[in-house]
Amino acid sequence: MSTAVATIERAPRSVLVDMSTRYGMEPAAFEATIRATVCKGSVSREEFAAFLLVAKEYRLNPLTKEIYAFPAKGGGIQPIVSIDGWSRIINDHPMFDGMEFVDQREGDALVAVTCRMYRKDRTRPIEATEYMSECKRNTDVWKQWPARMLRHKAMIQAARYSFGFSGIIEPDEYDRQMTPQPVAARRLHADFEEQAPEPPRALDAPLEATDATFEDAPAEDEPEAETADAEDSFPGDLPLGLKRGSDLLKNDPREE
Repeated sequence: MSTAVATIERAPRSVLVDMSTRYGMEPAAFEATIRATVCKGSVSREEFAAFLLVAKEYRLNPLTKEIYAFPAKGGGIQPIVSIDGWSRIINDHPMFDGMEFVDQREGDALVAVTCRMYRKDRTRPIEATEYMSECKRNTDVWKQWPARMLRHKAMIQAARYSFGFSGIIEPDEYDRQMTPQPVAARRLHADFEEQAPEPPRALDAPLEATDATFEDAPAEDEPEAETADAEDSFPGDLPLGLKRGSDLLKNDPREE
């Protein structure tokens, strides 16, 4: 007697059902809670599902605000991971083997912070250095905790190099994207003077002669004597390369 074994394929659950079940909530209540607490602006159903997929991939908890969903600059949403969330995914990585920080100072001033991150499958640490001059911003958090903020920047960058975390940014990066800081112009030389660009010339506009290119032609009503005096104002004979066309025509044997 043969026994038939029936294989029942279970339909995959939606990411909303999966995430809400993980935290013991009803899907509708879970979605309403997340939208009210960590989603900023209008988020479509598709964008909300994409946000939950990122949270599920990195095992980040939106309820404890390890990950947010804010509007992206070019449209859509941008998953933002708080410093607690970055610490979670770094420590949860199976290859993580510790990290250390090295401060670089000039006198009492903190210049840069280097984060060395170790992996269990690597013989050497992976380093990332962040510089205060490049990272510091004119915000309250940077004014109050510049050293802490710089350490966070170095740690996150080292984590990206070490484990390939992608698709997520930290809050300071998001602020920079949404409110870019003006870049001060650098002078190439001490005596360089910036000049305003010339307005574009119309295609049918006649070209204007400049003193550096053409000699001013004498007016039609000027006496020939004044022109002759101007031509004889150069003392002695000039080299051939410096003579004007009128001088060359005077000595052209074909004119004799």
